[in-house]
Amino acid sequence: MPEGPTLYMLKEQTTRFVGQTIVRASGNLKTLDPARLVGQRITGLHTWGKHFLIETPDVILRVHFLLFGTYRVDEDRDKPPRLSIGVEDGGAMNFYACAIREIDRATFDAYDFSADVMGATWDPVKARKKLRAAPDMLACDALLDQEIFSGVGNIIKNEVLFRIRVHPLSTMGALPAPKLRALVDEARQYSFDFLGWKKAFTLKEHWLAHAKKICPRCDIPYSKAKLGTSDRRSFYCERCQKRYT
Repeated sequence: MPEGPTLYMLKEQTTRFVGQTIVRASGNLKTLDPARLVGQRITGLHTWGKHFLIETPDVILRVHFLLFGTYRVDEDRDKPPRLSIGVEDGGAMNFYACAIREIDRATFDAYDFSADVMGATWDPVKARKKLRAAPDMLACDALLDQEIFSGVGNIIKNEVLFRIRVHPLSTMGALPAPKLRALVDEARQYSFDFLGWKKAFTLKEHWLAHAKKICPRCDIPYSKAKLGTSDRRSFYCERCQKRYT
């Protein structure tokens, strides 16, 4: 599943499209006739976690990458895209295996961009307040809550908890203040580390916990289980990741 850093790369690659007019649009969409996009000027491109938002004066599209969504900028894949958009400078955005629908202005305005861990308006204070307001929430669920950490996925969850030495079944109410702060700060820091490694094609080389078998600190096997209400895979060390309950 694409995580926030992947969409951040998409936003970087498409920045030049803002202000350009859409001259071509095609695709297999049940909720929108792509022809409506032709002639529209792109006024903004936004990311919110795993959502990519294409804003024009009359239409706002939400692209959700689901489990297997991908994109290409200025190039094609070997299969038809769900949506292809061409702009006046000859550039193109192509989206595959994703859910795309039009949203209204009120829905767009309701996005809390301060929850996007890689966004310019990310607010760690607000994130900590949300966590303190949910004392029974497990650490493994907290990091995957998109209303708190928009853009954090399972890889980042496992790596952040390993970095800060917190067991995934720790509760937010039991976390000492320094650990709560570390959880919030590392969610953003690791997301940008992830971005740098992904650009360098070395991401998996830097994984210390996710999909690993042996803890590099303790040299003992990791525990592996689907935990929390999210029921996502967790990899963790019972010795060096303390459980706060």
